[in-house]
Amino acid sequence: MMQYLKLLVFIAIFFINSAQAKRINPELMKPIEDEAEAVSQPINPASNRVWQSEVNDLATWQQLSKPMRDAEYAKFVIDIKSNKIYFVDSHVFTLHADFVVDYLQKIPRSRANMLAYNQNYSTVKPQFILGYITHYPNLKIGAKNSDLWTFSFWEGDTIQAKDIHRTYKRLEQAFKIAQFKYRPDSTAQERIAGKLKSYRIPIISNHQIYQASPYQAFNTGSAVGRLVIVPPTAQVEDLSFNEDDIVLLQTSYPDISPVAGVMTSQFSTPLSHVNLRATAWGIPNATIKSAAQEFKQYENQQVFYAVTEAGYTLRLATSSEIAQQQAIIKEKRTVTMPPADLNATALMPLSKISTADANKYGAKTSNLGEMLRAKLPISMKDGIPMPLNIPDGFGVPFSFYQAHIRQHHIDTEIQNMLDNPQFEQDAIWRKQSLEALRLRIRQAPMNAATLKKISTQWQTQLAGKGVFVRSSTNAEDLKGFNGAGLYDTIPNVKEEAALEAAIKQVWSSVWNLRAVEERAHFGIKHEEVYPAVLIQTAVSASAAGVLLTTDIWGHQPSTYTMNAKWGLGMRVVEGQKVAEQILFDTSNDGTRVVSRSDETTMLVASPHGGMIEKPVPKGEAILTEKRAKVLGILAKQVSKIFKNTAVLDIEWVLEIKDGKEIFWLVQARPYVQATIK
Repeated sequence: MMQYLKLLVFIAIFFINSAQAKRINPELMKPIEDEAEAVSQPINPASNRVWQSEVNDLATWQQLSKPMRDAEYAKFVIDIKSNKIYFVDSHVFTLHADFVVDYLQKIPRSRANMLAYNQNYSTVKPQFILGYITHYPNLKIGAKNSDLWTFSFWEGDTIQAKDIHRTYKRLEQAFKIAQFKYRPDSTAQERIAGKLKSYRIPIISNHQIYQASPYQAFNTGSAVGRLVIVPPTAQVEDLSFNEDDIVLLQTSYPDISPVAGVMTSQFSTPLSHVNLRATAWGIPNATIKSAAQEFKQYENQQVFYAVTEAGYTLRLATSSEIAQQQAIIKEKRTVTMPPADLNATALMPLSKISTADANKYGAKTSNLGEMLRAKLPISMKDGIPMPLNIPDGFGVPFSFYQAHIRQHHIDTEIQNMLDNPQFEQDAIWRKQSLEALRLRIRQAPMNAATLKKISTQWQTQLAGKGVFVRSSTNAEDLKGFNGAGLYDTIPNVKEEAALEAAIKQVWSSVWNLRAVEERAHFGIKHEEVYPAVLIQTAVSASAAGVLLTTDIWGHQPSTYTMNAKWGLGMRVVEGQKVAEQILFDTSNDGTRVVSRSDETTMLVASPHGGMIEKPVPKGEAILTEKRAKVLGILAKQVSKIFKNTAVLDIEWVLEIKDGKEIFWLVQARPYVQATIK
């Protein structure tokens, strides 16, 4: 879906909004020679390779276009004054500016010239319409395969309906081998598309294309292992895999144990827990819609599985490939955990916690405390202050868990379980033992004085408001191991009895099967893992999501990946449905829509505690350009706090109350992406 975003970084830097010019670094006026090789040498104007005025056959299209994932694309330029159209050879000109400024106009890239050129992306275009043609040869729309051709514009282009219509008619005249649909790439362009009915221009959204694509690479690489085809009716609690399995999932699951490769037959968000886990493990991961039928013959056999941006391979593995894979499995990765301080007994407000306290309250709590305490200049948007909003809360230290399991002699049971050879050798015994252990932790009554102490802190500091009871272990949110989704969160707790149950549920979740198997995969010793608890004021979420301070689709500098769904954020990371996916370029506020959320209902806080399900607002975008910009500014602030972390994974909540919008940040951790061997 990133078929042209790569080509626009240089232009995006120069983009000038029609209402207000932005400052431009004069150094960026220079041609980028490694991206535009043709500019550095004379071009023969008579050459048919440079551009065409018409496309009458597929051979001409193949000459002009370049492949990108499951599509092929080319650029076009329309001269508004002469109505002349140029179908540009994408092998020669990487950017529109290369063709227009360097070839057509033959003018230097001075500041004034580039400011003038960038006005062609504004509402009133002085000379040129700059667009893209994309061909999708293998989409499956409905019950049949579709050969789709689209035209589109850069997401920052504020092109209006009349110019879209003009482009459509001009393409009809000069491009004879296809019928086009207009593909809006931003929320603003989607709004303008709603005005095209009178022009009878067919429209298709990026969301429709995303859903119709037969293939999507999430994590590239290769692996060898036994192919396990999971039936579509299988329940998550019944799933059990070996580390050398390559699994085909026909239903979206909130999580799985470590495996060698993943493929799914249904699209979900790249930021679901399963996809994040595959990224952290460094294993090949893709959606292949036809996988269940295509690979049934290889079930339970040793296969070679490879994922690239352009496609996939699955075949029987050779004996040498199997031997090599077994050698790789023997190499264990080891994550260094901060030692737990079991002497701390204070219930500490977030405002008094910093990253130095991770050994007492866990990384999640300490990171939020660091954000709350950060002395950053308050960012401004349109003259409005934008502080970092962190819901108030307090940390329950590791020592409370240790006291609980010691009081009821559960610590001895844990050690006996870990010492038993069956724990590693017998998957069924391990699963049953962990279930029994979690039940013991939950059923054992909490010390009355301890519960009273926590309840009093809740009433005095948080005024007894509804709270989220969240895990904050010493085995999550670490460099090399984020532990996303391994432990439990209990939402919207409102009564003391529910608070006790929620705390014990969080404590017991350190022994979730998926958590134990994930830690074993990374060489983490279970007896060194301790759960703290974060008790945090519940936010009435209108929407929630995840932001990565990187572009996981096209790896563009200064671009953030944003995912969102209506209501509470659980469903974003569960991956049950496709989330709204946005790419936001912080250099020019360009907001590109990859997909819209296909949820019909959302989870919201119940007045009586817990969650209830409600219909989602119909026809509304979650991340508008305005909201994406606010999130981008907040993420930049968080990056300053954790400046030694290359890429951050930030969870946010949007509260809309009395017409006002507030973004709350509820987690920040390192984004873990392993190198595939």
